[in-house]
Amino acid sequence: MILDTMTSYFNGVTAALRFAKDYAIAAGAYVFASKTHTAMPTLTPLDAVSRLSPLVTRILGQNPGPFTLQGTNTYLVGGGKKKILIDTGEPSISEYISLLKSTLEEDRSEIDSIIITHWHNDHVGGIPGVVREVIGHEEDRSEIDSIIITHWHNDHVGGIPGVVREVIGHEVPIYKIQRGTAEDPSRFHYVSEGHEIHVEGATLRFVQTPGHTADHTSLYLEEEQTLFSGDCILGEGTTVFEDLHDYMKSLDKIKGMHPKRIYPGHGPVVEKCDEKVDEYVKHRMQRENQIVDALRSLGEATSMDLTVLVYKVVAFSF
Repeated sequence: MILDTMTSYFNGVTAALRFAKDYAIAAGAYVFASKTHTAMPTLTPLDAVSRLSPLVTRILGQNPGPFTLQGTNTYLVGGGKKKILIDTGEPSISEYISLLKSTLEEDRSEIDSIIITHWHNDHVGGIPGVVREVIGHEEDRSEIDSIIITHWHNDHVGGIPGVVREVIGHEVPIYKIQRGTAEDPSRFHYVSEGHEIHVEGATLRFVQTPGHTADHTSLYLEEEQTLFSGDCILGEGTTVFEDLHDYMKSLDKIKGMHPKRIYPGHGPVVEKCDEKVDEYVKHRMQRENQIVDALRSLGEATSMDLTVLVYKVVAFSF
């Protein structure tokens, strides 16, 4: 097992890797790198809307960037009229809302529930727009707007407040793993490992995969034996993380599941799943060796000193 073979190694370098828990430092590394030696490589072109299987449609969030790659992948899952929406992209992106609406209209389908893989704004931030423009009715928008203005806060993005559910006339539950006690329990339906969401033709099972964030979940599609990996595994490049030990345990967990296909939170579909996980583990080991070498070279050093030395020629793979 990956975890078993790496435990002793982690014990020796944990202190050196504390800086990696700070997302902002990783962002600083990217900014530094992008201004020095290395530009982000060309990414695989992805269509705005892609029918990936009879049960899965990918809709790009129309928010490309250094960390979002081609944009956030959101997914409609289900074989009938009712669909599960996985993630919602960033706030206030009208192009995404239009794509989501037109896709649902073409399929003559509707959103039955929403699942959020983790708290980052490029996955959760689009909830208000989806509620207002897609789930709610046009005649209710002014009332929904007033509720959103009153109840929504930039520092506390959440699900649909109960008062909005009353306006739109039905409940569209938003499921996620709880990040901490600060999250308002009235806005999400908090679930845990093994919880299942069902629509016609599709069963999604929650697989907790912390590391990228503490609340991160992947989703196993039983009928396909495939996995929606969120930001635990990307289609291209590698990801940042809050907790290295948890992240490696999550990779080990995914490796043990042997999914036939991975639908990532960013980038193209992963077909060779075991190879991708092995690639991620190898990359982390290489990066850790670089950090140990940097510590030996620098002696006493700050987190940013290490970041600049280790990432100065790396702009894409953290």
